[in-house]
Amino acid sequence: MPRAVQLIRSASLSDVAEYAYAATAPAESRLIFLAGACPLNEDGSTAAVGDVAGQAAKAVENLRTALADAGASLHDVISTRVLVATHRQEDLVTAWEVVRDAFGDHDVPSTLMGVTVLGYHDQLVEIEAVAAVLDAPPAG
Repeated sequence: MPRAVQLIRSASLSDVAEYAYAATAPAESRLIFLAGACPLNEDGSTAAVGDVAGQAAKAVENLRTALADAGASLHDVISTRVLVATHRQEDLVTAWEVVRDAFGDHDVPSTLMGVTVLGYHDQLVEIEAVAAVLDAPPAG
């Protein structure tokens, strides 16, 4: 199936960043705006308490589920914002590595931010995303 998202790299900007600098989708795309994917278990408890990598992995898992329910996948994501409740750059890098690895070669434009606190008890990671698809919306 053809993808709506086109990643744009710039030869004029540093190649140190592990993501494309921009992305586009054609006008006929259906945009999917996802709530922040949190590291919550099905019972509402926070997964991997105290473990940034574990929470990032659970947030990616939940992001995949929300995307699938909307008729999309990680390869349809056009941008992300990764939030990490920390003051330590190492924690940001840890979360980013999990997210980056999950997306593989679909290295969408992303922002990585350290924040003071997130919404759920013991929550350290949240992933915001926007996706674009060319197909019709899922039934239901």
